[in-house]
Amino acid sequence: MTNDADVPDVATDDAALTDHAARNRAMWDGFSDEYQAKHADDLVVCGGLAWGTMRIPESELHVLGDVKSCDVLEFGCGAAQWSIALAWLGARPVGLDLSERQLQHARKLMADAGVDFPLIHASAEAVPLPDASFDIVFCDHGAMSFADPYRTVPEAARLLRPGGLFAFNHDSPIETLCWPPGADEVGDRLALDYFGMHQIEDGDEVLFNLPYGEWIRLFRTNGFVVEDLIEPRPKPDTVSSYRSDAGLAWARRWPSEEIWRLRKTQDPT
Repeated sequence: MTNDADVPDVATDDAALTDHAARNRAMWDGFSDEYQAKHADDLVVCGGLAWGTMRIPESELHVLGDVKSCDVLEFGCGAAQWSIALAWLGARPVGLDLSERQLQHARKLMADAGVDFPLIHASAEAVPLPDASFDIVFCDHGAMSFADPYRTVPEAARLLRPGGLFAFNHDSPIETLCWPPGADEVGDRLALDYFGMHQIEDGDEVLFNLPYGEWIRLFRTNGFVVEDLIEPRPKPDTVSSYRSDAGLAWARRWPSEEIWRLRKTQDPT
């Protein structure tokens, strides 16, 4: 995936969007300006190479490894801070996001950074790109939090070349269970059912998570093996525009986020 001409810049057809995708797109188009303004400093911690709401450096976690000369797709790139940083490291990134407003922010940041790479306005549930186009597909929250994993995981498998890396960060199931829809803060009690966890309605947005057994079965069905499951933990001096002091204290006791590192070893069964 080295030729920009191979990458469409059209949006996913509205009729092809799932209901939750249409709702999340509307939410992010309306929320994007506020989000980018509020979290601008956090989003460029370590030059943009940091994971999650606690901004743990990639240099500590080593999730993606050496990206030089790799074709990389970011699922839910937002304003593309991650992809811009990877371009500086010699990767060939492609950013995909459901929100056109997020991509408008990405275009400005790319121009400011003096880098250029394709951006796709589409859902990670139906990516308009050919099979076996990428060495790495990754996501830091983004699409893996707001799209159905029963659609996105098969798409990642389809888009990766044999031996390719799929890595994504999202909320841990335990945090999902302790953060009921509408709450402002994660709590210390289980508020949702674990079994059957999948689509979570929360006001204008729709979130997704699965029980651990379902994640594992979904990965295996799509030809992935698990290389690592990283549970980042904030340091005592961590500060975050995403989390209150109480939220950070919670994340020091229990896993708040988790990063799956998966390898495509075979075609889906």
